Amino acid sequence: MIEAVGLTKRYGDKTAVYNLSFQVRPGSVTGFLGPNGSGKSTTMRMILGLDNPTSGTVTIGGYPYRKLPNAPRQVGALLDAKAVHGGRAARNHLLSLAQLSGIPARRVDEVLAVVGLQEVAGKRSKGFSLGMGQRLGIAAALLGDPQVLLFDEPVNGLDPEGILWVRNLMKSLAAEGRTVFVSSHLMSEMALTADHLIVIGRGQLLADMSVKDFISANSADFARVRTPDTEPQQREKLTAALTEAGGHVLPEQDGALRVTGLPLPRISDIAHDTDVRLWELSPHQASLEEAYMRMTQGAVDYRSSIDQKAGLMQPLPPGVQPPVPVPGQGQPGWYAPPPPQQQGGQPFSMPAQPGQPPTGPYTAPPAPSAGQQPNPYTQPGPQDQAPVPAAPPAQAPAADATAAADPTKSEDAR
Repeated sequence: MIEAVGLTKRYGDKTAVYNLSFQVRPGSVTGFLGPNGSGKSTTMRMILGLDNPTSGTVTIGGYPYRKLPNAPRQVGALLDAKAVHGGRAARNHLLSLAQLSGIPARRVDEVLAVVGLQEVAGKRSKGFSLGMGQRLGIAAALLGDPQVLLFDEPVNGLDPEGILWVRNLMKSLAAEGRTVFVSSHLMSEMALTADHLIVIGRGQLLADMSVKDFISANSADFARVRTPDTEPQQREKLTAALTEAGGHVLPEQDGALRVTGLPLPRISDIAHDTDVRLWELSPHQASLEEAYMRMTQGAVDYRSSIDQKAGLMQPLPPGVQPPVPVPGQGQPGWYAPPPPQQQGGQPFSMPAQPGQPPTGPYTAPPAPSAGQQPNPYTQPGPQDQAPVPAAPPAQAPAADATAAADPTKSEDAR
């Protein structure tokens, strides 16, 4: 078992981990989650004695790592798959680790077969792909048949077959009664692999509970309801009835309704009582990713901004209205609904206004109005093909020819 009590690590004026306490118990896979820069790698390094904590303690089986007798036989770890001498063959790398720990040489061939690298055992590791390097690192962690295993992003660079293999490997190791501690950013994999979660943010503990309890505590299930698109009055009528019954209704971008606070049978009864036809009534079960994003949204240090594309935005075509913001967007607890369905084979196409053709990134640009110059950078559609103009005069100024050849040059460059 791994136990941390009041673990704190400071680098100068920066606190990477602060007063962190948790236990990693044997017999289950414990996922270690947190945003980038939250202190996960620092915590793992302190567990393995690579970094000394500023304060607090962390022990494995009741002992600090450095005081464990023959620690490689009791603890296996993969923190950096690139921590290998590139000029050394895979088998020789594992053989050197085995000799340092008193592990028999036959064990090297066993772990090479477990990770599927027996055919490239004689090749130098500098020629390995990222996935092959991960497999070699996992082999090194398994070398001493340890009871405690730590993995930092073990599926990074692996193909789908390799990811499935790692998932089954983690579960089988935990089923044998071992302590398995796994850090990963892939929420889908953690949902399938981990039994328990430890979540940190900015070096502090945010959650220490089972996956099921974590999802239940940090997310809300909702019902997705859709009425006939051709009858918007029914949608408004149902919204008012659901709100009056105590439900919370938010519109989605594709015209559906997101309803919380009411069970599905109750929503169906309300629609029947108000004489509203339903095209869809489906439950939405929250995912681990949604629950994780909800919990850690206030602990993210590296947050991207919207690309404003200053000076590059083109005016909307005549008759096209700008997109209307969805009510509730930007408020706490609001999450973007699924993308709208593609209609007519035109993804992202905007609905046409009366008397206006549909627009979108894959539709032909509208024809210029009278007196309007056509855009020289748009590709004409088949209906816009014009007769080939007469050849220009043979004698043209050199400067004009250069400008015509590259119309993107500025006036100063010309």
